[in-house]
Amino acid sequence: MHDGLLIVTMAVVTAFLRFLPFLIWNGKRKTPAYILFLGKYLPYSIMGMLVVYCLKGVQILTFPHGLPELLAVVAVILLHVWKKNTLLSIIGGTALYMILIQMVFI
Repeated sequence: MHDGLLIVTMAVVTAFLRFLPFLIWNGKRKTPAYILFLGKYLPYSIMGMLVVYCLKGVQILTFPHGLPELLAVVAVILLHVWKKNTLLSIIGGTALYMILIQMVFI
């Protein structure tokens, strides 16, 4: 029972935080420049931080020498250049990485 209440509470708070900018800047007020700046550059910054976070523990001196990570990164880049779909790129690279570490580089 408590788990369900916790999940519902988190979902409501998350939804509220997602809708908050639309409630504050509903077209009647001009959006501040710093919000526009964050909207333009923050997604790229977050992606960069995720790449660094995901690759920070790669051991290039021990087997498999970072090869699964390298292949997954190359797959993400190629998928994104080919299809220009961020979600497809991330899912494809993640799937390839999981296959490589669980079936190929055991």
